[in-house]
Amino acid sequence: MKKRVLAIGLDAADPLLIEKWISQGHLKCLGRLREQGTYCRLKSFESYRAETPWTTFLTGCAPQKTGYWEPVKLKEGSYEVEEIGAYNFAEYAPFYSLNNDYRVAVFDLPHSRLSNGVNGLQVLAWGAHAPLTSSQSQPSNLLSELIAKHGEHPTLNKDHASCLDLAALRRLEKDLEIGIARRSAICQDLLKREDWDLFLTAFGETHSAQHYFWHLSQPNHPLYQIMKVNSADDLLLKTFKAVDRAIEEIISQVSDDTDIVVFATHGMDINVMDLPSMVFLPEFLYRVNFPTKVGLAGGSIKKPPGKPITQGRVKRGPIGTLWSLKHDSHPLKRFLRRNLPTKVFNALMPFSSQSPDLISPFKLQAESNPLFYQPAVWYQPFWSQMKAFALPSFSEGYIRINLQGREPQGIVSPSEYDEFCEQLSQQLLKLIDRRTGQPMVKDIIRTRGSALDNHSKLPDADLVVIWQENSVADVVDSPDYGRIGPVPYFRTGSHRSRGFFLAKGATIPPNSTLPDGHTLDLAPTILNLMGATIPDYLDGKSLIKINTPSLQY
Repeated sequence: MKKRVLAIGLDAADPLLIEKWISQGHLKCLGRLREQGTYCRLKSFESYRAETPWTTFLTGCAPQKTGYWEPVKLKEGSYEVEEIGAYNFAEYAPFYSLNNDYRVAVFDLPHSRLSNGVNGLQVLAWGAHAPLTSSQSQPSNLLSELIAKHGEHPTLNKDHASCLDLAALRRLEKDLEIGIARRSAICQDLLKREDWDLFLTAFGETHSAQHYFWHLSQPNHPLYQIMKVNSADDLLLKTFKAVDRAIEEIISQVSDDTDIVVFATHGMDINVMDLPSMVFLPEFLYRVNFPTKVGLAGGSIKKPPGKPITQGRVKRGPIGTLWSLKHDSHPLKRFLRRNLPTKVFNALMPFSSQSPDLISPFKLQAESNPLFYQPAVWYQPFWSQMKAFALPSFSEGYIRINLQGREPQGIVSPSEYDEFCEQLSQQLLKLIDRRTGQPMVKDIIRTRGSALDNHSKLPDADLVVIWQENSVADVVDSPDYGRIGPVPYFRTGSHRSRGFFLAKGATIPPNSTLPDGHTLDLAPTILNLMGATIPDYLDGKSLIKINTPSLQY
């Protein structure tokens, strides 16, 4: 028997924040839904936690089954990387592709694609954070119709700002609030058009806000004290309160017999991954392979690390500031690189003075390389000469072994593979956060049982480095390869493998709590609430058991 379901995703909304702000009375709508329904936390995968949760939710399948790990892929038989976008859903369709049996409306889900199996409407990449697909809809004219009526999202593909530029951060927050209001209006519009069996949408603004406003809200980031923020500048809370109001507006458009689901596939906390994965790991592996060289941010482990890089670097931005720390053997050139405006320095000096050399992000940007901001790519000219190199990453550290027989110019033989992985792991385990003295590495995951294990659905990385999550490190020391840093902070929030599930409905006991679940359980739960068949290939199970008859219409 069918039952209507309204499901609203809060992209990367952390359950610790949600629970705290509900208890403090800030999120009134979510607090009321919590009292009227049930709640639990969800777990996602410990590795690839930034890029797999939405695909896991959409397919109901683990990445080991789909083979989708991240939107950046190493081209087979080369040392080139490319953006591949969202999973293609050829093998496993979105769970809401229910053909003619159900009427479904999907609005602005990230990491999705249009599905021919949806009987209803779909709108993608209107304003989602990192949608990984082009702006499109089915029917094809629907997106342009909605934009003409309600407006574009101000931050689509530009939801970022320097964490040190408070004025830019305030502008970003205002634009996010505009997007939230327009998202609410569009959802209400679509809900009025038909009584959908399933209406599914997501707020990408929570994702953007946590990446860039964390240090203006939560005292556990070092910039919270440095920037001397006050409650008026808690842009993160302001964004979440705007989302809470929008949820209230959206659910006002559905009938009382509609089940309401609010969820997050993963969460966020202080950013303990951007600098280690994007900066420290590529530089560390460069030094491991070339022990006499320094690429970026060299320093002496015998000296105090100095203050964090903050003042005077706003105009350059984090990428420009980091590139100014590139090592130059010539003292004058080193001085000019650190003190001249980036554009002036690049005009006076060639992008490189030796061959090979690190690739300038500004050269990559001029060549329209979409990964210009990923420091790992700056080291690409050296990958063929290295035993191991860092791949571009949005979360954990990803290491590719330059394996003979797999890479074009492989160095490590299959017989040496296991021993080399172990040696490299031991060297990584010696890295310490210079400011706290604690080890940087929490765990190192081997993705392959052996060098010959090369199944097509395995990730590109041979080793996945899981970093410590207690503090933000801007300078690290290796007893063997020296100091890296201080380096400028990037985004101030990074992902965690925790989400949540909140549901209210006629068959759901009020003010109840469920056992902890997994992101894999979301798709079967929504299907179960709808009264739809749950495919056998889904890896999760329904969080809710429907013991009473559903309301039929």
